[in-house]
Amino acid sequence: MRTWFPYPLLSIALLLMWLLLSQSVTPGSIVLGLVVSTVLAWVTLNLQPARSRLHRWSRIAGFILRVVGDVIRSNIAVTLIILRAGRRPVNAGFMTVSLDLDDENALALLACVVTATPGTAWLEYDRRQKILLFHVLDIENEDLWRKTITRYAADLKEIFE
Repeated sequence: MRTWFPYPLLSIALLLMWLLLSQSVTPGSIVLGLVVSTVLAWVTLNLQPARSRLHRWSRIAGFILRVVGDVIRSNIAVTLIILRAGRRPVNAGFMTVSLDLDDENALALLACVVTATPGTAWLEYDRRQKILLFHVLDIENEDLWRKTITRYAADLKEIFE
């Protein structure tokens, strides 16, 4: 049974999501959902995320507090940008930052943090040159954005490497 459904909970969740999205519980929809969920479960067998060890547990709480504070600050800033959009043009743009992170999970977490922060979006990371390309809604203070991303990367490097 394990060979047909390598991740049974994932298959069930995908089947339920399929049925909810298709808004139909017909036999054909159930069979198609079973096929799709089973195939996707098989595909996930090949995904082997890199294992990381957390080295500095004491830095995690500070990192989380810093991110939450920055997200709140960014929410307020984006709200003000939206409210002032008619009076002041938005100065959006792309930026690059050089990163010194090698751990895949640290990079993934940094991508989540940057993308979850309102007004920013992670676009591309060049592994060879270790350069991050991201978009900022209000790029008035480029140095502040670079320092923020670099600070996140330094914290994650301490935690993961």
